[in-house]
Amino acid sequence: MTTDAGDLRELTVGTGAGLVAGTGDQQLGTDMVLNIGPQHPSTHGVLRLKLVLDGERVVACEPIVGYMHRGAEKLFEVRDYRQIIVLANRHDWLSAFSNELGVVLAVERLMGMEVPERATWLRMALAELNRVLNHLMFLGSYPLEIGAITPIFYAFRERETIQAVMEEVSGGRIHYMFNRVGGLKEEVPYGWTGRARAAIGEVRRRLPDLDHLIRRNEIFLARTVGVGVLSAADAAAFGASGPVARASGLDLDLRRDDPYLAYDELDVPVVTRTAGDCHARFEVLLDQVYASLDLAEQCLDRVDQLTGPINTRLPKVLKAPEGHTYAWTENPLGINGYYLVSRGEKTPWRLKLRTASYANVQALATLLPGCLVPDLIAILGSMFFVVGDIDK
Repeated sequence: MTTDAGDLRELTVGTGAGLVAGTGDQQLGTDMVLNIGPQHPSTHGVLRLKLVLDGERVVACEPIVGYMHRGAEKLFEVRDYRQIIVLANRHDWLSAFSNELGVVLAVERLMGMEVPERATWLRMALAELNRVLNHLMFLGSYPLEIGAITPIFYAFRERETIQAVMEEVSGGRIHYMFNRVGGLKEEVPYGWTGRARAAIGEVRRRLPDLDHLIRRNEIFLARTVGVGVLSAADAAAFGASGPVARASGLDLDLRRDDPYLAYDELDVPVVTRTAGDCHARFEVLLDQVYASLDLAEQCLDRVDQLTGPINTRLPKVLKAPEGHTYAWTENPLGINGYYLVSRGEKTPWRLKLRTASYANVQALATLLPGCLVPDLIAILGSMFFVVGDIDK
């Protein structure tokens, strides 16, 4: 590679990966630049990775995002606070309920609104069930990406059990639209908490089928142990959070460390590992499912002890007072932040999203250099991101 300082021209010479161009003392080592995506089937959505390869080894990686950008933050500015919810639950389509929750918490905080206690505990139960649904998707799809077909059938069996109770309560399978400013859309059906508790028990009883199939599988271990190591320092530097960060030893969970809703009344177990490799990230996700099932059951027990309204009566035109606030939640994939600025109108002046996947995927620039191309998908899949959550 040569550069002419006069006109700042740059010339790249290359004849293929690992080959040498030129003659005598003028030999030039050359690398191959390879694009993975933006339509490659093994990427999690429409993501592009620009890789520099030396033979089969990755020298550098540049994640390039924006192919799914829908301008959600700008769309928020021309919709009222009730309409925002339907857009907000879509950026991480595996965590729709949790996405909605962050928005309504920000609006309620700015308005100084008190939410009925029954609604608070139901929100927590549904948020934990949504966390289980999110994690089960990755627990099935990640082994599939590196050659293990069977686990996804077990994961989807458990997902459908939880989906049934989520669909019964909200009417939706993916985009629930069940949160409202001031509470929830409506009271849950009669007997629903009992059916939800039965579903939790059934999933808890059958989850070891998936666990025993994959956690200690020798082929899975060979593909994941020691591969794609993210140190705690790098995780913190990139702003990583959620299972990705906790697998590297960052003991951070907002449900325990900065509680919202009524999480301060629960003993929230925080699952961590220290290895920081692909297998540690998978294990954190798997063990978090057990923890979230227990939390959801505790929340349902509290719901059964409470009576009263499920939401707050609101004016026909909802306006947040002038000011700004920041609310953050422990979403299934990590920390989501919602910075709301209001000028006293029925639409926000600004609603900025800080999404978990956007921060987590940045770490690929550190994880991938030095790895081999066959390990690329194993590392990429273990970051557990949703591209819509990156591009928003």
